[in-house]
Amino acid sequence: MAEEARSIDPATLEMIDKAREDGSSNVFERSSNMKPCPIGLEGSCCRICSMGPCRVPLPKNKEETAEERAKRKGVCGATAETIAARNFARMIAAGSAAHSDHARKVTETFLLAAKGEAKGFTIKDEQKLLQVALNFGVKIAERSNEEIATEIGELVMKEFGRQEGELTPVKSAPLKRQELWQKTKVTPRGIDREVVEMMHRTHMGVDQEYKSIMSQAMRTALADGWGGSMLATDLQDIMFGTPAPVLSQINLGVLKKEDVNIIIHGHEPQLAEMLAVVVQDPGIIEYARSKGARGINLAGMCCTANEILMRHGVPIAGNFLQQELAIVTGALEAIVVDVQCIMQGLADVAQCYHTRVITTDPRAKMTGAEHIEFDEHRAWESAEQIIRTAIDNFPNRGKNIRIPDQKTDLVAGFSHETINYLLGGLFRASYRPLNENIINGRIRGVAGVVGCNNARTVHDNAHITLVKELIKNDVLVLQTGCSAMACAKAGLMLPEAAREFAGEGLASVCEAVGIPPVLHLGSCVDNARILIAATAMVKDGGLGDDISDLPVAGAAPEWMSEKALSIGQYFVGSGVFTVFGTTWPTTGSKELTEFLFKDYESIYGGMWAFEADPYKMAELMLGHIDKKRKDLGLDKARDRVLYDMAMRRELDAV
Repeated sequence: MAEEARSIDPATLEMIDKAREDGSSNVFERSSNMKPCPIGLEGSCCRICSMGPCRVPLPKNKEETAEERAKRKGVCGATAETIAARNFARMIAAGSAAHSDHARKVTETFLLAAKGEAKGFTIKDEQKLLQVALNFGVKIAERSNEEIATEIGELVMKEFGRQEGELTPVKSAPLKRQELWQKTKVTPRGIDREVVEMMHRTHMGVDQEYKSIMSQAMRTALADGWGGSMLATDLQDIMFGTPAPVLSQINLGVLKKEDVNIIIHGHEPQLAEMLAVVVQDPGIIEYARSKGARGINLAGMCCTANEILMRHGVPIAGNFLQQELAIVTGALEAIVVDVQCIMQGLADVAQCYHTRVITTDPRAKMTGAEHIEFDEHRAWESAEQIIRTAIDNFPNRGKNIRIPDQKTDLVAGFSHETINYLLGGLFRASYRPLNENIINGRIRGVAGVVGCNNARTVHDNAHITLVKELIKNDVLVLQTGCSAMACAKAGLMLPEAAREFAGEGLASVCEAVGIPPVLHLGSCVDNARILIAATAMVKDGGLGDDISDLPVAGAAPEWMSEKALSIGQYFVGSGVFTVFGTTWPTTGSKELTEFLFKDYESIYGGMWAFEADPYKMAELMLGHIDKKRKDLGLDKARDRVLYDMAMRRELDAV
């Protein structure tokens, strides 16, 4: 990759240069030196038994003949379709397992909090507690919040091991969507059951028909989106508070030269929540001053950053590809990690600086890092130990410190509940205004743009380019994860961005409501918020009776992890046209790829697409949105009507 093509973020480029000067390794350097395996890249390599690995690549630069196709098999006779489907399905299973194991850990902490066994954790959102109780059929009556929460936690825990029936959150989907899942036999039963069955089916000698494999892959992904991820989001909101709009800042410039700098990195918010509280303790602040620091500066990285940003306004130091570069500044006392998206390279980079890499979860240890386990029973004490460890490291700073100047303001915290309130007010909370503005044409449609960064493409470029194209064409964009961070760094998550970057129609709505044209909904598990938002649009009427009828589309322009494939699969299965960029893992099988890119639409109402060019990706998404508008009869221009009082009363009566 060319030097100038590594990132479009100035802070990132500055730290890449500094890393080179300091002789420090980083992900950008390693990606230049490590070329991807072309056969593995297209999903044509099978290594699930010791007779392989078997490689069945497509012939290059020519159309495959029937004779060549007949020979393109593994030792056991597995075809290219079976091999590619198994690889794809196993990635989905791993992604679903990651999100769902996150949810299990949240549920365990939730139960401890409900029983008063986790000091520092309480029930913060009573309204959402009662809503979830209704969803699970938990009696409220005169019971205390703690009693209700305990029963909810116990019922949620059973969702993981459920062996029959349907996952409870599935009932939140539009009725037509539920009926389609039942008809196609992909309604998830139990979260763990679907992951285990997926791994079994893709074992050597089990399921050997690619359409059958992909059916279970869909069921497994739905167990993530409408199961583990949705449950994690709900319980986190109850325990830590449902996010509301908050102003903060993002990029490496949020680090402070005079302070003890601590970055919390990973995906599970329990530790981050406690760190955000403990760093404000006067005794801890005084301890930092005793070591020569002005104070303590806590910042986030990756999806944990999104969680504590939305609830505490804690600034974000960067997204996935910036984690090592935060150490390169020389100003970081500790990077505290839990699970998912943690680069092992952190430990190597830290050897060039004074930074301490601290792992905190027994499921995720790292050679070269120190381990301070976070115990939910002793949450305050665990957090305090970690912070004191960072403070003790402050005097060890060298003089090789360079913090980039770049930092950008952003507004985040747009949960489903907040959007509902902002659109309709306290007493008329509703998605009706959104639907009405889609119907009258001010808003063309809605897009979910999510996912990771990938060192195989230009850092942040595809996210920002795609989103600018969408909002310029009056598409409201909802974001989570590292994609949200990329656009925040570009200034797209401020209300004034509507006038600068959005089309006239979208800008007028954003200015009337007071929101940015790009809404930050949280971390990668919070993609469930987008599902609920889409369902709310269906239920408010006027845009069809299923998610697949809506003028909406999804994208992950710089996807990297297996979690992204699980997310994409459950969006497709929910009826959303979903485009991925960078690379695609089934190109080794023309039949499987066409099944995902074409046949899926007739089965689920949503389908996959691949396009590496963000401008062409935008064209695909806008084309799909326009097709859905035409199907709904919204392609004809409508006069904009100024409602008088009588018309407003009529609207209220509906």
